[in-house]
Amino acid sequence: MPVLRDIAILYRCAPDRDQGQVHPVSDAALAWEDGIIRWVGPARELPPSYHGWPTSEARGGMVIPGLIDCHTHLAFGGWREQEFVERLRGANYLDIAARGGGIAATVARTREMTTDELRRRAQGHLAAMAELGVTTVEAKSGYGLLPEPELRLLEVYRDLGQGPQRIVPTLLAAHAVPAEYREQRDQYLRLLTDELIPQVASRGLARFCDVFVEQRAFSVEEGRRVLRAALGAGLRAKLHADQLSSGGGAELAAEVGAVSADHLECISTQGIAALRRAGVVAVSLPFASLYLGVQPLPARELLAAGVPVAVATDFNPGSAPSFHLPVAMTLACTLQKMSPAEVLKGATLVAARALGLEQETGSLEVGKSADFAIIDAPSVEHWLYHLRPNACLRTVAAGQELWRA
Repeated sequence: MPVLRDIAILYRCAPDRDQGQVHPVSDAALAWEDGIIRWVGPARELPPSYHGWPTSEARGGMVIPGLIDCHTHLAFGGWREQEFVERLRGANYLDIAARGGGIAATVARTREMTTDELRRRAQGHLAAMAELGVTTVEAKSGYGLLPEPELRLLEVYRDLGQGPQRIVPTLLAAHAVPAEYREQRDQYLRLLTDELIPQVASRGLARFCDVFVEQRAFSVEEGRRVLRAALGAGLRAKLHADQLSSGGGAELAAEVGAVSADHLECISTQGIAALRRAGVVAVSLPFASLYLGVQPLPARELLAAGVPVAVATDFNPGSAPSFHLPVAMTLACTLQKMSPAEVLKGATLVAARALGLEQETGSLEVGKSADFAIIDAPSVEHWLYHLRPNACLRTVAAGQELWRA
């Protein structure tokens, strides 16, 4: 039953129509019990009933809700640094994929790894993310493609999700057509809709099903087919949409009631309007824009239209080889012209909404999970402006300490 005191400033990030409203509280206190927030507000208003509780000190730091990385490809084999060099020399994403690089290269390396190797490697990534203040991580499959290796990845996520750091598993078998089915696309789609999706749903291995709708991936009609099967099985929908071309991915996300549409660098005006009408969260992935050298997601247009914008890393070995969410947040400011406050909300409450978790986490409110981070900075503006290796002093998830500097 601790009370956190000596908080110079705390950002509650409570629900608000304006994403830039993060509800700062100066000289704050925060109390929690059994992993749930019981009180939060100015320290001078702390009720007497809490005065006897054990005290923990924030050392004059800034307190924010635990960061939520709502789009990662957490478990994979190998890296693809050579593709980084190729892109610097003029190759593009589609060129690399056409010669067997890209997703196909990672699929081969991931299948070669043992389950224990995949688990240990992903566990190391999660521990490093916790040091940055990340308390919730969405984790996609998609580097197995066939049922057995896809199920294995989701089982790794199930095992990793036993602790206080929340893991949200997503099935992404519709990431690419595997080599085994290159000339049998329809048969592969039937494998997904008739075999893999029902297995994943019946075993409770994923909350979401994601589809990559793009050239050399899946068409809108193919994506619709997969997502309808997923929805019928009880999985919620997500999409990789409009990343390299405006191909109707955002419109499909709206049509199927997806919880989020991610990437959206090439989203159309019609796509923005469709997301707003359907209440779909847009997920910005600035690392991918940076590494691929493409235009960033048009955050200002989306926000002006009333579409909430989450910020995530897209951590993967090809187009976003970093899990450093605070750096991605700074890039969302510089590349997408989002304010630091909008970005903080985007990596907390809006990111929680992109995972269907907004009633559980993402803001510092009574009744929500005690997920928070203490940051060595006087304000969110200073934190995201003054880029450092790590400004996080302490990370707590469900009231349990994950890391302390």
